[in-house]
Amino acid sequence: MPDKQKKPTLRNHVWFIYTISIILLGFIWYFQWVLGMIMTVLLVVSFYYSMRSEQALQDEAEKYITTLSYRVKKVGEEALLEMPFGIILYNDDFKIEWANPYMNRFDDGSLVGDSLHKLSEDLIPMIKENKEKIWFELQDYVFETVVKKEERLLYLFDRTEQSELQIQYRNEQTVLGFIFLDNYEEITQNMDDTNKSRLNSQVTSVLNKWSKHHGLYLKRTSQERFLAVGTKEILTNLEKSKFEILDEVRALSGERNTPVTLSIGIGMGNVDLPTLGELAQSSLDLALGRGGDQVAIKDETGKVRFYGGKTNPMEKRTRVRARVISHALKELIRASDNVIIMGHKSPDMDSIGAAIGILNIALANDVEGYIVFDPNDIDTGVYRLVDKIKEDEVLWQYFVDPDEANSLINNRSLVVVVDTHRPAMVASEVLLQKSDYKVVIDHHRRGEDFIDNPTLVYMEPYASSTAELVTELLEYQPKKLKLRMLEATALLAGIIVDTKSFTLRTGSRTFDAASYLRFKGADTVLVQELLKEDIDVYVERSKLIERAQIYRNQIAIAKAKEGQIHGPVLIAQTADILLTMSGIAASFVISERKDGRVGISARSLGAINVQVIMEKMNGGGHLTNAATQIEDTTIDEVEQLLKDILDEYYEGSESE
Repeated sequence: MPDKQKKPTLRNHVWFIYTISIILLGFIWYFQWVLGMIMTVLLVVSFYYSMRSEQALQDEAEKYITTLSYRVKKVGEEALLEMPFGIILYNDDFKIEWANPYMNRFDDGSLVGDSLHKLSEDLIPMIKENKEKIWFELQDYVFETVVKKEERLLYLFDRTEQSELQIQYRNEQTVLGFIFLDNYEEITQNMDDTNKSRLNSQVTSVLNKWSKHHGLYLKRTSQERFLAVGTKEILTNLEKSKFEILDEVRALSGERNTPVTLSIGIGMGNVDLPTLGELAQSSLDLALGRGGDQVAIKDETGKVRFYGGKTNPMEKRTRVRARVISHALKELIRASDNVIIMGHKSPDMDSIGAAIGILNIALANDVEGYIVFDPNDIDTGVYRLVDKIKEDEVLWQYFVDPDEANSLINNRSLVVVVDTHRPAMVASEVLLQKSDYKVVIDHHRRGEDFIDNPTLVYMEPYASSTAELVTELLEYQPKKLKLRMLEATALLAGIIVDTKSFTLRTGSRTFDAASYLRFKGADTVLVQELLKEDIDVYVERSKLIERAQIYRNQIAIAKAKEGQIHGPVLIAQTADILLTMSGIAASFVISERKDGRVGISARSLGAINVQVIMEKMNGGGHLTNAATQIEDTTIDEVEQLLKDILDEYYEGSESE
């Protein structure tokens, strides 16, 4: 069948046949003219018939094309007007020149002449950014818009159902949670069965009521552990309520009116159930590592959100964990070729004292130990202690710089990190990669950034200092361990500095540790000499205090002059002094540092969680003691950022 969409003409092979026929006819005329006449008549008749047939075919084709063209035009007009999606033409000023009837239903009259802003404020900026697809909401509809920028044309497809399905899918994603009673063992240790049963009943009742209210499935798996299963939608509602269950459980009390606290670890994301369980357990470990009484939520990307953490960690009265850790550390040391000990950059009294304590544990177990110490990274607060150590040749021989430590370490060395758990803050990060065995001993609340694959972790946020933790470990080491006066004094100085002379974060075990060190020869007079400061430093700190301003009636913010550099110890001391002023609940001191960053030192009396505030500025610390350092910014920008975060913190507290 011929293609009717093409106008037909006489075929080339027909012309060829007629040409051959005429030539042959000439020969016939030459030899037999009668026959030639007959053949000529037949040829003419045949040619006439062929032309008529060809003409009829052309007429039929033209009629078909005309009809088809009309139908296509008609269908095009109908489709343009009745199309089940929106079509909009706009001009160079982003004003609507034409819209099909589908779009006019979103306006009482016509959209023509209106700006694209009338549809969505995001349209014009995104068109300018050369976005090819734009999603926006219009009234109760969700549209996916395809942009043809050169033609100034928009196609708008209704994706409301798809959007609702996506929201439903996200809301119904499974969320897994582990709930742990932080101090259940401590509280119930000396309880009789009746009181223990009463406390269990109260806790279970409160949790069951909370879970039913929010639609959670809750199952108690042990005396101090619960399993919770819910959905993303339920989790969103819990986050809006700031997990009020923390406050409800805290209202319950055990012996000596000690509040019960719980920690919740939640795993969420588009992952399988085993991975979800791992995320939940990791979140719980993180919450417990930060002192408990809080919620940690981790998704499949590793991002973590925290809620709660309003109370200081409760001191554990039992030393079972300290004894177990001390024994485990002893075994690790004995199995190692040597022990490399390091604290954080710009070490303080606590960091150096704790490192000296671990060195003694290594030597008591007949293993060589070395303390990584960068002589170019000394703060003014510890130079007197460093000078005393240099005078002691026996002790100073174990201090090595990072380069020397790099030559001493091997894959069977034991790396012990004290007073920090962040890889970026250790004295030499490269040493962490050179050994298969790592130990972390720290008293700070655990942050998201943590040393990879540690063999042993001893983190107790309730402790006053790392020196206190190390002192307890020393008590369970071989009896041949002999602390000398300077070593015991360094440990005691670490405790005194971090507790502000036993006034902050001080528990009964803090005094026990101090008593042990005093028994071992720690010199309190020498501690006072080590803590003395120069008059110039005192004057510099006073000038910084003079610049303090009161924000929100109870927060002191001191900002150093632009271009003026202060050390981290000085701004920390300034924050401590501001906190002693009448009516001040929290203090923040902002200053430029010699490394080019802007540092903040934060302190509070406990009513304001400065750790949460500093974490929002990529820092960390304790509920009452925290800090951060920010790169590529100015001191004024940091002050404004701090105020914005404080405003958000207060608004969140008021909404609770």
